[in-house]
Amino acid sequence: VFEWRVDFFAALDDVAAVLDCARALRRAAPGIPLLFTRRHAREGGQPISVSEAQVVALYAAVCEAGCVDLVDFELDNAAADLRSVREVSRANDVALIVSSHDFARTPDAATLDARFAGAQRVGADVAKLAVMPHDAADVLALLAATERARQTLEIPLISMSMAQIGALSRIVGWVYGSAATFAVGCSASAPGQIAIGELRAAIAALRGALAG
Repeated sequence: VFEWRVDFFAALDDVAAVLDCARALRRAAPGIPLLFTRRHAREGGQPISVSEAQVVALYAAVCEAGCVDLVDFELDNAAADLRSVREVSRANDVALIVSSHDFARTPDAATLDARFAGAQRVGADVAKLAVMPHDAADVLALLAATERARQTLEIPLISMSMAQIGALSRIVGWVYGSAATFAVGCSASAPGQIAIGELRAAIAALRGALAG
């Protein structure tokens, strides 16, 4: 999957420019699903100059244009905005990742479970959770929550513990139920991301060890 973090895009207020760029990205990476993400500033994204109403309209435009395969929208966005994105993505066969990011801490187990479950409750096709660890126990807490969610929810999951200490979760997360992880192409979009070649090699080595 190729994620386009559109909150970094200078012409975000120009719908036609966004659509043109999305189409160009699909041409540049044929056969690779394109994930469209505006990461909110409160969850680690870049500050943007457009309103939330414009953001929702932009999500509708890219879904209706058929130029993306998945969109990511945060669980903590306004309920009406989340419903709008859910409706337009479903109407256009675009998968919806409902995400939650905490760059300050790793919440307690009940909160982690509630965030996973909340994504399913609002109609997500995939639930994503990323949290900041302060020690190794926090990384284990995130992996344990992923395992619990795999056993209780009906949708795919994506999870990660951020920063350097959380890098392990990006390598082993699939063992506990995380369906995808995020790697560095040219530059990182979150702390603790690993270069894509190194990450692929590490996952392949772990898969080989577990299979052997």
